[in-house]
Amino acid sequence: MENNNILVQNLCKKFDGFFLDNVSFKVPKGRIVGFIGENGAGKSTTIKLILDELKKDSGRIELFGIDHSQFSVKENIGVAFDECHFHDVFTTCDIEKILSGVYKSWDSNLYRKYLNKFELPQRQKISTFSKGMKMKLSIVCAVAHRPKLLILDEATTGLDPVVRDEILDLFLDYIQDEDCSIFFSSHIISDIQKIADYVILLHKGRIIFEEQKDDLVNNYGILKCGREKFASISEDDYIVYRTTSMSVECLVKDKTSVKQKYRNTVVDNATLEDIMLFYIKGGILCEE
Repeated sequence: MENNNILVQNLCKKFDGFFLDNVSFKVPKGRIVGFIGENGAGKSTTIKLILDELKKDSGRIELFGIDHSQFSVKENIGVAFDECHFHDVFTTCDIEKILSGVYKSWDSNLYRKYLNKFELPQRQKISTFSKGMKMKLSIVCAVAHRPKLLILDEATTGLDPVVRDEILDLFLDYIQDEDCSIFFSSHIISDIQKIADYVILLHKGRIIFEEQKDDLVNNYGILKCGREKFASISEDDYIVYRTTSMSVECLVKDKTSVKQKYRNTVVDNATLEDIMLFYIKGGILCEE
């Protein structure tokens, strides 16, 4: 039985000046997978390839165990991007009429439940909506046909913390169905840290890591020491380091063992954002 709602293997796509290089990862059922990386890393390209909006050069993409280009998978996918793509002249009632004709599984009761929860008016034109209201509407529409997979590309970017928190709660509610998954790209790393089960870091078209979020935030740390002390730190004990004018900071994979081994150093906790920045901007990356 297929346990992944997305399976990507050796995915390649070449443009002038950019190469998506043998990207492989999975999005298991019942899990939220965060997709992070700098601007231009290839996140949106990867999502467009999964959605069959771009044609891959090589590799394999499966959704629900079948090829992603099969029309039958579309019914089971909900998508939200960083912009609302509904025309300003429509109302939420108009949108329901349109989408209920597109999706066989459209659930009007669920749609109206979320409209009420997010205080989205049914008779006002979308032109009167704030950006936060438009994004909430996009996400409500993405879940109202009860898809098995949500794909979100920067869907919380530019929203205030209160609205983002409401939307993250909706995602956590949605994922209670263990057949469902969320693939969530965002520059707001704190959102990923709050709700993701797994995290994928993409950098310059290549996967740097695919790991459980809890392992990242519970085990990784930042060792800080002077330059003289750094000379005594074994390369086996850190992943990447960076230097400042006064000290050296090292990203370590096992902060507990490093604290025990180097008792005269400081080892701080590392956030998911810290870890990403070390990999992307750090000085020397040690091969494992």
